[in-house]
Amino acid sequence: MKLYNTLTRKKEEFIPIKEGKVTMYVCGPTVYDYIHVGNARPLVVFDTLRRYFIYKGYNVKYVVNFTDIDDKIINRANKEGTSTREIADKYIEAFLEDAKGLNLYEENTIHPRATEFIDHIIKFIEGLIEKGAAYNVDGNVYFNINSAKDYGKLSKKNIDELISGARIAVNDEKRNPLDFVLWKKAKEGEPWWDSPWGKGRPGWHIECSVMAKVLLGDTIDIHAGGEDLQFPHHENEIAQSETLTGKPFANYWLHNGMLTIENQKMSKSLGNFFTVRDIKKEFDLEVLRFFLISAHYRNPINFSREVMEQLENALERLYNGKKNLEYLLEKGTDRELKEEDEVILKQINIYKANFIESMEDDLNTADAIASLFDIVKYSNTKFNERTPKHVIQYTYDTLMELSNVLGILSKEDEILEEDIIKLIEKRTQARKDKNYELADSIRDQLKKKGILLEDTPEGVKWKRI
Repeated sequence: MKLYNTLTRKKEEFIPIKEGKVTMYVCGPTVYDYIHVGNARPLVVFDTLRRYFIYKGYNVKYVVNFTDIDDKIINRANKEGTSTREIADKYIEAFLEDAKGLNLYEENTIHPRATEFIDHIIKFIEGLIEKGAAYNVDGNVYFNINSAKDYGKLSKKNIDELISGARIAVNDEKRNPLDFVLWKKAKEGEPWWDSPWGKGRPGWHIECSVMAKVLLGDTIDIHAGGEDLQFPHHENEIAQSETLTGKPFANYWLHNGMLTIENQKMSKSLGNFFTVRDIKKEFDLEVLRFFLISAHYRNPINFSREVMEQLENALERLYNGKKNLEYLLEKGTDRELKEEDEVILKQINIYKANFIESMEDDLNTADAIASLFDIVKYSNTKFNERTPKHVIQYTYDTLMELSNVLGILSKEDEILEEDIIKLIEKRTQARKDKNYELADSIRDQLKKKGILLEDTPEGVKWKRI
C-alpha cells in the first residue's frame, strides 16, 4: 500500500514498524462543543484507513484523543457556570453518540483524555528541561525551538520568515517568538495541577505528544489529522518529541483536505456553520459518512444540500442492490456451476481487485466506491432466479465485505417505530415554524424508508408501504 507522506511530500510504500501491527494516532476534538461537519472528515477518513488495515489482516492500535483542558473549555464552563470536567463529560458523551451515527469503529478505539496524563506530561517536560530544550519563566515553561533539529520540516515553513513576520506575537518571556508553551501558569479561576514550576496546566501541543508516546511508543507508524494542523500543532509535536527521545516521532504523516460549505469557508459569522447534529436533522449520518469518503481524502470537499441529496440517492441504489441480492438468495437455484457462472465470478473478482487497487493507492475511496456500484450494476443486470445461489452468495459476501471497509451498508432495513415518531414530531414542529422545506424533506425521507404519512384532522397517521 502507498500513502502520501506529508513529511516527504510523496507517496511511499507503507511499511509498519512491527510486522502485522499498525499504530495510529489521530488528533481528536477539543470537547467544548458539538463536533462540526469539518471535524467529522478526519474521523471518518482515518477510521476508513484503519478498517482497511484490519481488512488486510493487521492488528491496529488506534488512538483518537480528547483535549479536555483548554481555553475554550474554560470559557464555556465559566459562561455556563459549571466546571470544565462537566463540560468535557457532556461533549464527550455527545461525540460518542455522533460517532455511532457515523459508524466509527468505536469499540476498538482508544480515547484518552489529556487530563488523565498530567503526571506523564510533567515528566516529559522535565526531560526537555534536563536536555536544555525548555525553560521556565515564572511558572510558564516554553520549548526552545532552537534546540530542535530541522524545525519546519513537516510544514515546509520558512522559519526565518516566520520569526520576522508580523503574525508572530511578541512575548517578552520568550527567547524566540516561535518558542511555544509546554506548561501554563495558573490564572485565577482556572483549573490547575501542582508541578515543579508551580500550579498550572499543560499546553495543547504537549498533550498529543505525551498521549502518543505513552499509548503507542516513542515512534508510531501513522500520525494523522486535518491539514490545518500541520503548523504549528504537528510541527511542534515533532520538535518536542524528537528532541526528547532522539527518535522519529511518526514514520508517516497523513493530512486530509479542508471542507467548504457551498464553496465558502465554514464560519459562524457567515451563518454556514453546521454541526454533525444539524446534519442529522435532515440526513441519516451514514449519508454524511458516504459524502466524506466520496472524494479523495487529500482533496478539498464542498458540502451542499444538493450534493447530500445526490449521495443519499446513490447510497439508496447500493442498498437496493444489496436487497436485490438478498431476495435472489431466497429464490436462487442450487444447480451446479456452468461456464457462464465462472465468468460471472471472475468478473466479480475483477471488481474486488479494482477496489483493493484503489484503496492501496493512497486510500482512493472515490474509486473504491465506484467498484461497489460496478458490482451492484453487474449483478442487477446478470442475476435472476435461475442464477446459482453460490454465485449470488459470493457476490453478496463480496459487496458486504468491501462496503464494511468503507463503513457503509450496515443499517438495518426497517426503520424503528420510535425513530418514525421522532421524525414525525420534527416535521410537525417544522410545519408550525412554517419551515415547509424541512417538513417536506422529512416526509420524503420517511417515504424512501417505506413510511407513508397522512395528515388528518386527528393528527398525522403513518403506515408502512
